[in-house]
Amino acid sequence: MKEIIFNADVGEGAGFDALIMPFISWCNIACGSHAGDQEEIQKTIRLASAHKVKIGAHPSYPDRENFGRVKMALAYDDLVKTIVAQIEEVKFYVDKKGEELHHVKPHGALYNEVVKNEEVASAVLEAINNIDKSLFIITSKNSKLSYLVKDKFRLKFEVFADRNYNDDLTLVSRSENEAVLTDVKQVFEHVKRMVLEDKVKTKKGEELPIFFDTICVHGDNPKSVDILKYLHQEFLKLNISIG
Repeated sequence: MKEIIFNADVGEGAGFDALIMPFISWCNIACGSHAGDQEEIQKTIRLASAHKVKIGAHPSYPDRENFGRVKMALAYDDLVKTIVAQIEEVKFYVDKKGEELHHVKPHGALYNEVVKNEEVASAVLEAINNIDKSLFIITSKNSKLSYLVKDKFRLKFEVFADRNYNDDLTLVSRSENEAVLTDVKQVFEHVKRMVLEDKVKTKKGEELPIFFDTICVHGDNPKSVDILKYLHQEFLKLNISIG
């Protein structure tokens, strides 16, 4: 039987975290730089612990005004420093709760930059190496980050249930129409193609091979709970288990 591992970005104040947790296996907690704060981090860790969801840190560019979705021109050392501080913030409270930090997944513009920018990818790896190189790193299969890792870190590849793709397998910019998918049936067809055929249909209609270990549903998507419920319901009908 095939198994799907769903993950979600949480701790961002969207208000859906308690409803999302029962339907995911891994969570990515905002570290306070694009969203969240110490109270939100601790609350989200408690939720994850109660639902036996693996906990990850979700560092970003330090830019709450733009929700971390705008690229910032930070010096290399400053970028390493902020990523280290963000991961350590979450790790401190995870350790305090007696849980274990499982992974790191960059957020927003930082996530997009590590796909194409080797220097930014290197800064993320240096930050993780300074904390705990045994942490899993979540990124896309075609990212510069994945090429730099080689056999030095543990990787998990990700695709997105609720985002459209370009023909180069990058995500369609949120500034464009239909970048974010919200219709549950449309999302299911999008994900079913990935799971059953190892392919993704791009915005322009191309069907391209795709490889992944986990599927993300964005926690700030207003339809995130409905999407996750529907995906669970429909994949169980197909005898596909949810990890």
